[in-house]
Order: sequence, then structure tokens, then C-alpha cells
Amino acid sequence: MSENKLLVNAVGQPLNRIEGNEKVTGKAKYAAEYYFKDIAYGVLVTSTITKGNIVEIISKAAEKSDGVLAVISHLNAPKVPGYEKNPASALPIFSGKEFKLFQNDEIYFDHQPVAMVIANSLEQARFAASLIKIKYKKTTHQTDIHQNLDEAVTPDKPADYLRGKVDACKNSSVKIEQEYQTSLQVHNPMEPHAATAYWEGDDKLFIFNKTQAVKTTQQQFAQYFKLKPENVQVQAPYVGGAFGSSSRMWPHEMAAVMAAKKVKRPVKVVLERSQVFNLVGYRPYSLQKYTIGATADGLITGIKQEAFGSTSRYEQFIERIMEPTKSMYNCANVQTTYKLIPLDVSTPCPARGPGETSGSFAMESAIDELAYALKMDPLDLRLKNFSDTDLFNNLPWSSNYLLECYHLGAEKFGWQKRNSMPRSMQNGEMLVGMGMSAGIYKAERVPASAGITMFADGKVLIRSSVADTGPGSATILTQIAADALGIDVKSISIKWANSAYPFAPPQFGSHTTASTGSAVHAAALALKEKFAELDNSHPSESLPYLDILKKYGLPELAAITESNPGDENKKYSGKSFCANFVEVEVHPLTCEIRVTRVVSVIDAGKIINHKTAHSQILGSVTWGIGIALMENGVVDHRFGRYVNNNLAEYYVPVNADIPAIDVHFIDKSDEYIDPIGAKGLGEIALIGFTAAVANAVYHATGKRIRQLPITADKLL
Repeated sequence: MSENKLLVNAVGQPLNRIEGNEKVTGKAKYAAEYYFKDIAYGVLVTSTITKGNIVEIISKAAEKSDGVLAVISHLNAPKVPGYEKNPASALPIFSGKEFKLFQNDEIYFDHQPVAMVIANSLEQARFAASLIKIKYKKTTHQTDIHQNLDEAVTPDKPADYLRGKVDACKNSSVKIEQEYQTSLQVHNPMEPHAATAYWEGDDKLFIFNKTQAVKTTQQQFAQYFKLKPENVQVQAPYVGGAFGSSSRMWPHEMAAVMAAKKVKRPVKVVLERSQVFNLVGYRPYSLQKYTIGATADGLITGIKQEAFGSTSRYEQFIERIMEPTKSMYNCANVQTTYKLIPLDVSTPCPARGPGETSGSFAMESAIDELAYALKMDPLDLRLKNFSDTDLFNNLPWSSNYLLECYHLGAEKFGWQKRNSMPRSMQNGEMLVGMGMSAGIYKAERVPASAGITMFADGKVLIRSSVADTGPGSATILTQIAADALGIDVKSISIKWANSAYPFAPPQFGSHTTASTGSAVHAAALALKEKFAELDNSHPSESLPYLDILKKYGLPELAAITESNPGDENKKYSGKSFCANFVEVEVHPLTCEIRVTRVVSVIDAGKIINHKTAHSQILGSVTWGIGIALMENGVVDHRFGRYVNNNLAEYYVPVNADIPAIDVHFIDKSDEYIDPIGAKGLGEIALIGFTAAVANAVYHATGKRIRQLPITADKLL
């Protein structure tokens, strides 16, 4: 290759995932699939009470069982010196004291790990774990948010907000005042959470785990055990779904590290499905009182949102449940308050489309109710109250194509064919309903780094510690690099999800492409600049990379750069937007609900890969159907434990539940957030979606359901 010829304009192409072959052929290694010489297995023993203290652990039979290497509990667990500094609480959405594994005799929640058996085989460990008997002293527990509203507290990091007048909607011409509830939802990714760990001496730790943040894991375990960060190596190249459940360190990871230290061998710990319900977070229950008022012709005059969320007693999880209300509509008077109910449960965490998912259900349901009260089309009401700027922080949008989302979605869906009267449309014996909603989610960029190396054979390698939990980030980064360098994307490969590689932020919050993508883009330009300096040419020219390497006898040339956001967040409000249109059919007698059509239109800036982006929206819509119609973690409050902590009774959508999903992207670059024009995509399609389903159900049946999930019994 004597000069570079741009064979593919890679950005925007629907390229296949570069790791797809490994995944479908079984070559991809997940956290539980790493095997080492003398590997041992850890099995957690969990509490059978919800609150109280351990009185006695009877473990002699387990210790004498075949193949058992050790039994760990608070009585003999290796010391974790960094626990005192509480490193996990540095994450802004958590406050308080993290759960500290095997440190005392207190029981904070049901299924809390209280002991661990380490054995030569998984079967030996499981059998020995069944032999352990534990005596407890029970105390009264509380797990019901409804019974404990009087115990509500203001979060350590308050989310209350006021713009304009207090109770401005009180005297509005038309007012809606309702209560909305969302259920407890569990991540349930296909891959159960797992970690494999081993030590080299006392100062080098190796962890293969299911995580969305290898650098965060590295930093936390370095703090926990007072190690140099470079002496903690973390790898997570393949993650079989996470959705926020791997956004922080959980007990099984610490268990694997403790066990490896105890027995001086590699140890693997894999959670059982029932343990995934309690030990890796979940979307907490929410209760919201939503008031919205308008003039007779549909101008919104005031919004008031009061939200209550559940959290653990030892730690606060602070949801972004109020965020959509603060920015979505052109309303001068907005008042939000957010309270937490501490309960005897494990700490919740973000679930895909975090607090905005719950908050937007209330907001977009209330907008629909207001439209009916005004005798106004729900789309027209949204168009009339479109906000030209973000009134929350008084900044112009970095870009906002929500109006295009509305119009394109309405056209593709056939919204104009909708008879506005509830229970007025049918398909045979089935009642037909059409509903819609809007969504808004943050679009931001955070610091990231990346390294790029070009070799004398024309191959290019990207290195980044970014995790790829499924959206196709590794593929997208090669496309960005290809266009920045002006070479064929087929020449580029990437190594990712290793803490030894340049820093990338955790993969959550819809900022991976904007952040790590910008770092890859910057590294590619820096590499191009290096070639130009060698050849005394201009970096914008088409450079003969391989000729330059050959001329100077170089086997390779590399660049590592750090990419940081500027002051754009002080000048502009970065958000992604969506409009969802949903059709349902409801049986008039059995009240069975089927989602029959979905049109989802997304404004997420420049789309880097249309195939992976399309898949992201399919996933969001599938998740949204589950939240709206099925998903519900049911707790028997007498015992404080789930009664459906398995995939047979915790219902999630299957193929038969999913209709044709028509996805459209506005695909216009954002000129301010990042140099590649992308905005957040991972969460946006889910924001507001559940309300579109609820609004369609109301249109079909004339019955307004304000508590998720919408099940037949509620309609009956």
C-alpha cells in the first residue's frame, strides 16, 4: 500500500459486530469461563432472615466435606483495609455506607451473603454449602414502601427543584392530579454475574469479571487492599448483558477476591439466578404524585411532581426520576420533590434507562390525561408545548430534533387515522388503542483516553479499557478510527475491556460513543499528525503511511491521547430525544393485552452504525414492553423476600410478545457535544415508552391504569 485509498466511508455504515463471530460460535470467554491450574469454586450461603443478627454458624460438617478448602464468614474473613474509606460511595448516585462483605454479624436484607464455601469443584462447594446451619436473632423488618411513607427522608444529595411559582397549577383552567406507581424490576441478564480472581503474592491481583467498568473495578480493589492500581489487572472482554447491574462492585466480586486470598488459589464465584435478584441491584419501586395544569387552549402553566423511591438502610441510591420533568416542556413553573424510603432491602441501582424511565411514565401519562381533559390531540398538546430551550438550566439545546421525531413518527405510524374517542376502534373482536409519548435523556461527554498503533503491514490496532456490554461499541470505535485516518475499516482491530489499556469511562449513562469515541478520534488525528511531522507534510493530506514507515525503518507508529470535554456543557444543554407511537389490541372479555405495532423515532445525533443502533432500539422497546405489561418483582412483606426470584415466574417478554418495530433515526450531527456529532443512544428509546403503552391501553379500553405493570386483573 503506497498510499491510502479510502475504501469505505465507515461511519454510518451498518457493519457487523467485530466480535459477533466469537459470540455466536462460542469462542467468546465470559467471566465464568476462565480456567486456571488448581482453580477452586466459591459458593455463597445467604441469609434466611431479612433483618437481625447471626448468633452462631455451624460449619464443621461443611469443613470436613470432601474437597472443601475453607469456609469463610465474618468470623475468619481476610481483612479488607480499604473498607474504612468506603470507595464505592464515590459514585454520585450512591451515598452512605456500602455493604461490606463478611465484616460483622448484622443482617441487612434477605439473601444477604453470610458465609462462603470454597472447594475443589462446584458440586463439592454446593453440597458443603447445604450443610451449613446458621442460628439468627430476628428483629422486625420493613420492606413495603406503602407502609413506610412516614419514614421518608430527603436524600443526602437533594434533588428538589423549583422554577417559577410554587403550586402554580393550583388555579389552572384545566388540571390533572394523579398518582402513578412503578414496580420493582430486576435486570435478569442472560449471563449470571460472575468473577474469577487470583493473587500473585500479596500485592498483585487479577480479576476476570462481569463489569461495565474495568477501570472502576481496578481503582476500587486497589483502594480496598491498598495496592498500586497497576498491580490490579481487570478484564471483561465479553459481558452477556448488564443494563446497570454491573455498574459497580457487588459482593460476589469481593467474595472471589477474598477466597483467592484465603486459599492462595484462583477462585471462581458465580451467582445463582435467585441471588441475581438480591445481590446486583434492581430498579426500585417508585410512587409519584403528578399535578399538571394548563390554559383552556392547552398551554401548560404549571407542573408539580412529588416522588418517593425505595432504598436500603445502609446506603442511598439516588435516582434521576425528576429529570424529564425539569426540561421536557415549555413550562415556566415547575416544582419537584424527591424523598427516599429506607427499607430492609439491598441497595438498588440504575436499570437501563435509569430513573428517567420511572419518572417519564408519570410525566407522559399525565400529559395524555391532560390532552383528554382539554379534548385535544395528545400530539398537538406536545407540539404546542415544545421547548425551544432547556429552561432547567436556561441554556440553548446543543441540538434538538424532537419536532422532527413527532412528525416523522406520526406519519409512519398513521396517527391521523386514530379516532380520538376511547374504545372506538376495533380489529375483529379486539379493541384497538393508539398511544404515544416523548422521551428526553442526557447526552454528555466525559474524559476518556485511547491508543492507536499502525504497523508496517498496514494493520491498525486500537487499545481502550472500554467495556462492551452488547451495544457494539468495539465495532463503532473501529469505524470512527477508519474515517479519521482515511483508511479501510477492515484494516483496523481493537483490544478492549482490559484495565491495562488507556482509560475509558464506565459503559453506562449513554456516553460511551461521545466520550471514548472522541478519544479514538483524537488518537487517530494525533497519529496522523505524527506521520505528517515525520514526512514534513500537512496532516490533512492523504498520507502514504506505509511508505513513511518504510522510509524511516519503523515497524510501527503509535499515539495515545486524552480527550476531554470543553466548556460546551456550560453553553449548551445536551439531550437526546425520542417519540414513541404504540398500538395495542385488548380482548374485551379476558383483557389480554398485545402490543401490535411500534414506531420509534430517535434524535441521537450522528448514527455511527445503523445496524448496532437499530438493535439498541429493538432492545429498549422489548424492555419497555416488559416493564409496561409484565415485569414485577413480587415481595412477600411478611418475610421480606421475593416469591418470584426465577425466570419462570418473573415474567419477561419472549419473541411472541414482540411485534414489528419500525425504527427511524433523525441522524443529524450535534455540532457541540463532541467532534464526531454523536449523542447518547443506549437509554433514550426506553424513556417514556411505558407511558405510550399505557396511553394506548386507555385509548383501547377507556380505563386508565396508573400502576405498572398493566395486567389483566387491573383492567378487569
